Amino acid sequence: QMCIRDRGKLLSERNEFEGAAYRFNRINQLLIPNIQKLLAGFRESGSEVIYITQGDYAMPVAHINGHNMYYEVHGEGPPAVYIGGWDTFCHGRSHFLARGMTDNYSTLIIDYRGIGESDDDLSMTPSTELFADDIAALLDHLNMKSVYFVGLVGMGACIGQWVAFKRPDLVRCMVNMGCWTWADPMLSDQLQSFGDIHEHAGFAAFQAMVASYSFRPDYYNVNREKLLGPGGVWGSLEGRLPAHLRFIQACRGHDIRPHLKDIAAPTLVLHAGQDIITGPRTTMPLEEGLPNSTGVMMEEVAHVVAGKDEKIAFCDILFDFLQKH
Repeated sequence: QMCIRDRGKLLSERNEFEGAAYRFNRINQLLIPNIQKLLAGFRESGSEVIYITQGDYAMPVAHINGHNMYYEVHGEGPPAVYIGGWDTFCHGRSHFLARGMTDNYSTLIIDYRGIGESDDDLSMTPSTELFADDIAALLDHLNMKSVYFVGLVGMGACIGQWVAFKRPDLVRCMVNMGCWTWADPMLSDQLQSFGDIHEHAGFAAFQAMVASYSFRPDYYNVNREKLLGPGGVWGSLEGRLPAHLRFIQACRGHDIRPHLKDIAAPTLVLHAGQDIITGPRTTMPLEEGLPNSTGVMMEEVAHVVAGKDEKIAFCDILFDFLQKH
């Protein structure tokens, strides 16, 4: 089902006025790749997309901060935000959330600008602060306040830092993992190299490179076939090079250091001992700089928490912290 406002007139597919929207009840028969083309056609004609649904999943799109932002809310309970790095938990991927998250929290997940069903305004300079403003405006739009904010695997953590600084009313507590307070030369060069590989050698080469950097060797070697290729890790970036390069620009420019002392939200900082991208070298300064932080070292974890035992340990640490706040 899709709701469309056409130049102020709200009509149904059967030309019956319903006072809410055009309703296209066969939209759930379309494949996701076709939806983007359909949405583009409506927007070019001057229509406003209000929301879409596919199957049993709510698929709302809100016009936020100069772009159309896709989001989903799963589960029941106190409000939470759960965001990761250069990918999405949306479109049937909510099972990658920490197990139990949607059993206990009403969990907001999103498509970042330029991936999934979110578009972008390329005239706006990409930054983690811009993406934080997107999240804050969406939370206002949804009337969600004092949320449990879980930011993981890079960019999502940095975004959470900005939301906690700029809008403390929105963040009850925060979890950061795979984070940094600023991109030092080593991290900056690593991030740039990921973009260069994607741009000049193609998505498959980038995917293999970033996956081999992000998982423990034993896990990668056993699971290589499912990590790589169609449906593999960082798949939302395939065919989305401009979005990826804008993410990299935002991540390399991230610098929250001048504001750390002003972030009051209780924060759990998880350190991944085997992470060769954002390991303790980049995560410890966050724990040390925040006035109300708790740090936990996971010695055997790489950039991505993977495997049954690691996931159980992560969930135990995560929910122990969230339940205390």
